[in-house]
Amino acid sequence: MSKYSRKLKKLIDTAPKQEKAVLVSLIRQNQSDQEVEEHLEELAFLTETLGVKAVYRFTQRMEKPDIRTFIGKGKLEEVAAYITHFGVDMVIFDDDLSPSQMKNLENELKVKVYDRSLLILDIFLKRAQTAQAKTQVELARYQYLLPRLTRMWTHLERQRGGTSTRGGAGEKEIETDKRDIRNKISLLKGKLKQIEKQGVTQRKGRKGIVRVALVGYTNVGKSTLMNLITKTDILAENKLFATVDATVRKVVLDHIPFLLSDTVGFIRKLPTHLIESFKSTLDEIREADLLVHVVDISHPSFEDHIAVVNQTLREINAGDKPVLLVFNKIDLVQTMPSEAEIMEMSEMEREEADFKDFEALAEAYKKKTGIEPVFMAAGTGEHVEEFRKRLTEEVKKIHQKIYPHYLEDQVVVWDESESSEK
Repeated sequence: MSKYSRKLKKLIDTAPKQEKAVLVSLIRQNQSDQEVEEHLEELAFLTETLGVKAVYRFTQRMEKPDIRTFIGKGKLEEVAAYITHFGVDMVIFDDDLSPSQMKNLENELKVKVYDRSLLILDIFLKRAQTAQAKTQVELARYQYLLPRLTRMWTHLERQRGGTSTRGGAGEKEIETDKRDIRNKISLLKGKLKQIEKQGVTQRKGRKGIVRVALVGYTNVGKSTLMNLITKTDILAENKLFATVDATVRKVVLDHIPFLLSDTVGFIRKLPTHLIESFKSTLDEIREADLLVHVVDISHPSFEDHIAVVNQTLREINAGDKPVLLVFNKIDLVQTMPSEAEIMEMSEMEREEADFKDFEALAEAYKKKTGIEPVFMAAGTGEHVEEFRKRLTEEVKKIHQKIYPHYLEDQVVVWDESESSEK
């Protein structure tokens, strides 16, 4: 073996190996197999976003979770056998687990156990860039961990910078750690209040200008749309929660200046701690004059995503704001063909096709909500001019309503370097 081959082998042997996980989901009453599969696809996408490979999926139909281990005894043995045989590193559940369930599962399976909330919290912790977002996620994570200190120390060790395992810690040590975490929670809340004060000061300086916020389910293309409109270079990836930090940019369309903010994407079962901790970031949505609700029309569950976003907006008291509905990623959708083209297709092709009739869809949403949607593809720029036109029209309406005294030649003073990225 040559020295180069030996070096390459050494690099391969010492390279960090990607962790493997199995996914577990309960099938509830009235849930279809398709719905369960879609939920597991999203969980697999979340797992990939964390940098972990999902290698297998387990499902079990149960009326309600087992109070001790969430899944039944037989299914637990099946999961344990798979872990042992294939060397899996963790198990990820698509629901939240109680502290006792998580402790029992880790004792039985001898690997790390994640529930949906912890998975999302770890993704946020990995992707947060600003001091504000990092503080918010850290606070949410400590609040999540506090009632779970009697379980294995795997997750808590990450917060301590990789200290040694304390598997034999007794009741006294647990109480000490609880006190330490309560102190850290108190300190983080104080730090967050200080950051929020700075945010309030920033927002006061934005008076006299319309504020628009991009909202939507995670990974629908909000950051790509933001880059397109503002000509900036905000991170936009085909991953869930590519953007965690809210970003604000000044835009001028048809001589009307306004502020456009890109906010964190929503998702079903978003952890309560995150919603509570991200108060200051969500203020960008609460205080906006117009919401641009971006929807990935190519996703098979786009209507469910719309419902999740609308429900979350109501939960944060932003459900009554004017909305511009944008159906994005039309380049990934099969549009309705002509009758002649349909006749030329085989019966199987017609059954498998997922055509979207944009005109019928627009009419249905206009009738249902009073909002006429815009169809576009931010990634390719298709129909972007139509979006700009509609956005300008909506901003002008709000501008004239809120600021009737505004003159077109008025100079609006605003520091373009201001952004929640600070």
